[in-house]
Amino acid sequence: MEFVLDNNSLFSIMNPKSVSAYLFSSIRAKFIAPEFIKSEFDKHREEFLHKSKLSEHEFEIRWSEIEESIEFLKESVYKTFLKKAVVALSDEEDSPYLALALSRNAAIWSDDQHLKKQSLVSVYTTAELLEMFLNKEIRTIK
Repeated sequence: MEFVLDNNSLFSIMNPKSVSAYLFSSIRAKFIAPEFIKSEFDKHREEFLHKSKLSEHEFEIRWSEIEESIEFLKESVYKTFLKKAVVALSDEEDSPYLALALSRNAAIWSDDQHLKKQSLVSVYTTAELLEMFLNKEIRTIK
């Protein structure tokens, strides 16, 4: 299974004590994200540091661990799907996530409810993934 991570799921995964972090390290899946998410991540870094209460050093270590488990893809990979994604969503800012999912026939991991309103790809919330994990509906890393 392949999951597109949006910026909110990535921020949640960064908190090592979160359910998202546990799922990220426990389920057998390929994680992908648009490359621009790195700049979004940098833009909101201070906010995340404040909310997570991670030190700068802890943050850097955590980011290194996570970054090597995600494939970051350039817009050229999903560019041909952007128009279709924009039309399908109420929030145009999320169109790269949908376009990437369409280009790779992947699902999206997001807690943004408006992404679930489109019918082009499956979108799973953290709660849904947790339920699937607990019910052994998704493969785990051994």
